[in-house]
Amino acid sequence: MIKTGVRILQFMLAVVAGVSAQPAWGQYGAKNGDWPHYAGDQGSTKYSDLDLINAENFEDIEVLWRWESPDKDLADKTELRSSRLRATPIVVKGVAYISTSLSQVAAIDLASGETLWVHDPESYARGRPTHGIQHRGVEYWTDGVEERIVIATGGRQLVSLDAQTGVPDPLFADGGWVDLWEGLGRDINKRNIGHNKPTVIVGDTIVVGSIIMDFPTTMKNPPGHIRGYDVRTGAMKWRFNSIPQDDEFGVETWENEAWRYSGNTNVWSLMTADPELGYVYLPFGTPTSDYYGGHRHGDNLFAESLVCLDAATGERVWHFQAVHHGIWDYDFPCAPNLIDITVDGRKIKAVAQVSKQGFTYVFDRVTGEPVWPIHEQEVNSKSTVPGEKLSPTQPFPTKPPPFERQGATVDDLIDFTPELRAEALEIADKLLLGPLFSPNIVRNTDGKIGMLQVPGAAGGANWPGASIDPETGYLYVQSQTRPSVMSLLKPDPNRSNLNYIVSFGGRGGGTGGRSSARSEVRAASQGPQGLPLLKPPYRRITALDMNKGEIVWQIPFGEGPTQHPAIKHLNLGPLGSPFPSRVLSEGGILVTKTLLITFLVDVDELGDRSVARGSWLQAYNKTTGELLGQVKVNRHLHGAPMTAMVNGEQFILVAAGGTSEPEELIAFGLPRGGP
Repeated sequence: MIKTGVRILQFMLAVVAGVSAQPAWGQYGAKNGDWPHYAGDQGSTKYSDLDLINAENFEDIEVLWRWESPDKDLADKTELRSSRLRATPIVVKGVAYISTSLSQVAAIDLASGETLWVHDPESYARGRPTHGIQHRGVEYWTDGVEERIVIATGGRQLVSLDAQTGVPDPLFADGGWVDLWEGLGRDINKRNIGHNKPTVIVGDTIVVGSIIMDFPTTMKNPPGHIRGYDVRTGAMKWRFNSIPQDDEFGVETWENEAWRYSGNTNVWSLMTADPELGYVYLPFGTPTSDYYGGHRHGDNLFAESLVCLDAATGERVWHFQAVHHGIWDYDFPCAPNLIDITVDGRKIKAVAQVSKQGFTYVFDRVTGEPVWPIHEQEVNSKSTVPGEKLSPTQPFPTKPPPFERQGATVDDLIDFTPELRAEALEIADKLLLGPLFSPNIVRNTDGKIGMLQVPGAAGGANWPGASIDPETGYLYVQSQTRPSVMSLLKPDPNRSNLNYIVSFGGRGGGTGGRSSARSEVRAASQGPQGLPLLKPPYRRITALDMNKGEIVWQIPFGEGPTQHPAIKHLNLGPLGSPFPSRVLSEGGILVTKTLLITFLVDVDELGDRSVARGSWLQAYNKTTGELLGQVKVNRHLHGAPMTAMVNGEQFILVAAGGTSEPEELIAFGLPRGGP
């Protein structure tokens, strides 16, 4: 269940720490028509009990207003150009607050879509953000008198604004903002770290994670340490070292003092909090570098771990590591979800974490004890890569079952027709197939171009994560198989001091890999005649009953390549869309009293998949997964959908547009009466 030595000690300490912390039993979700946090509540449920928009009238909804991002007015101030509006707004007392791609903050009247105020922190003046010019949202805080909107910007600023006026709080740090370049405990390459997601505020503490550049050219990269700041003064209260330092707990899991220079191990995705406990739950990513660990032997805590901290002090309460010594880029990619469940008659205040592997890890969120056993199982750790040393075991949950395909054999190859099957076998002969956690290989080892990783590094769950229905105990998750063909190469020593870098299909290897090798790997990852290599479904929505740890239903999400000439005549029905890469980091599921609401981008599955032809806002039956209705909009939707109410009117808001389209926040609702 927990691997050895330090894990057992950690678990025992966690149980002791949790004895005195027994919060009241309660449900979660956005209340009173507001949506005060990115996911509705700090438990990341993405749930609202609103039901004016329901199955009977969903297809009647229309666009009520469009709000265009003020980033368009910054052309004379910066050469940086935003790409896509991906933020999810929050709503408090009829006012929506949103961040723009260039880290401006705006307040919008929910009823009319009129701008109330805009604050420009001039984030762009501090250089180009890592991982693109985008931002996902802000956080709200109040003590009952003062109200603040807080943002960690792409330019590495922590800014606190008066929610009524948008004016920076003069008592917060240096005139309203903190320099997030400071306080990491070591010299860093400042260009390789940034912030593009909401903070979490628990009590009077702002908890800040970071996004750090993937695929660095050296062993050294900024560490993803977590920091806590006083919400009133901006003073840094604590730092939790995601890579343990000196004599800290877990430092022995970084052999040969690799903790001194290793980086990443960051919370690049969203965070979750239990305000009753005062705890924050942190989903950590992979260390430097993502696919080769020869420079960092050991299990590498707290990489690819779910860590629970006391938000007031930054002290670790408990942790669970899902991948030991990760080389698959199996970051925890999304916020964990708080959910109250009843298992075998026992009420449990739980936290559930979905993963790229397609697992759902479920714990008592007070103690960290797994709700169902998680067994350490032997895996193939016999790496052929020089210098690599893999863990002999990895954790496997016994419940719930995986929501994605894991690993691949020849039985998983496409077989719609004998001709396609023969081509798939020919392609697969160039690849190393195997189960989950199969070792990576150096390119052309034993004649193989690479290892077929399933789910791929961008597969399984991703940014959108899971959503919760607190009334039924159901968890809903979107996922995508999206296999990757992985192989390692020797880098150019003039550009890198890493022994090996990655080259893989589907995404470019940004660490100095030779373009010819990357092209060969990408070609090998293509299936027969441009179809996927593996059997469908390629993208799914899964409903899990978390009281039983069972799958309730699972459906293909998206039509997929059903009109391909080689299979059109088979009338296969929906296959799930395998192609649009952007869907992995966009969208999500909104749960209401009566519906599941999400969206599909309308793309040409057989032609130019980079150009959207608009999107479909969709509603599904929560119990069966049946599609109940859909509404077309002439924009590429990006942000996670949310809902709120003012003056008796329910709105669904989704961020949209960018590149060739105006960046807009679009408000959907039932038709308004009157002339």
